[in-house]
Amino acid sequence: MYDIIVVGAGPAGLTAAIYARRANKSVLLLEKGAFGGQITFSPKVENYPGFESVSGSELADKLVEQTLALGAEVEIETVTALRDENGVKTIETEDGNTYEAKAVILALGAKHRHLGLANEEAFIGDGISFCAVCDGAFYAGKTVGLVGGGNSALQEAILLSETSEHVYVIQNLPYLTGEQRLQEVLAERRNVTVLTETLVTAIPAGDTFTGVEITNTADNTTRTLALDGLFVAIGLEPENEAFAELAALDAAGYFDSAEDCLTKSAGVFVAGDCRRKGVRQVTTATGDGATAAIAACRYLDTL
Repeated sequence: MYDIIVVGAGPAGLTAAIYARRANKSVLLLEKGAFGGQITFSPKVENYPGFESVSGSELADKLVEQTLALGAEVEIETVTALRDENGVKTIETEDGNTYEAKAVILALGAKHRHLGLANEEAFIGDGISFCAVCDGAFYAGKTVGLVGGGNSALQEAILLSETSEHVYVIQNLPYLTGEQRLQEVLAERRNVTVLTETLVTAIPAGDTFTGVEITNTADNTTRTLALDGLFVAIGLEPENEAFAELAALDAAGYFDSAEDCLTKSAGVFVAGDCRRKGVRQVTTATGDGATAAIAACRYLDTL
């Protein structure tokens, strides 16, 4: 039995594991995919203390290296359930394995939000992508669209503009919501066109992706925008349903926990983007990881 099992190896989960190991607690870190979480998709991070500029993948690598150096155990498995019986937390995985711990920290992160349009799923990975770092090179010298107007979307658009022939930024609001500095960088790119008050309303069916139908909400006009690829950066959504019995969810599906990262279940804590919060940044994720780990260690010390 472990002292603490951390589910999720994004910045929140990795930080939680670091703090728990420094408190001399035995730690198992379970991750279903890539270590580092969503931050690995960011080409440049310029708002993390101590780094003037660092790629998301490099920052994640440093967190992973520190976690492993401190002695945390790691398994690549998808967690499907969490049971709490007589104070023992039992984790079940998709592979049929079970792990026990005295405390659990859920740092599940969130997944990319989809447009929810017909034919979208058919083209994901073959015309539609959620990561310019991962797939931008496939569209070098081609025309692409980028849906979204926040920080992540603008960073993706800037990266795409460096290799693509033309980039259309499609934003549903009358203005972009990303940082002013990112907007200024984007405005300097001559191969970028920003379409505000515009929705992607349809994705034509076919054997190959050819573009999208867009509608201007100001004048209700619709036209076809020919594209070689489409990148979607419209935010994230949590996948917390499997744990709702032990950790209450809010209306949007996020864990309904405050800054203390506590849940309605003793010994179960939450951290990072999966939690209800006003600001979702790598700094707030690592802050949650520290808070949850300290709370978990205090809980263990009372047993």
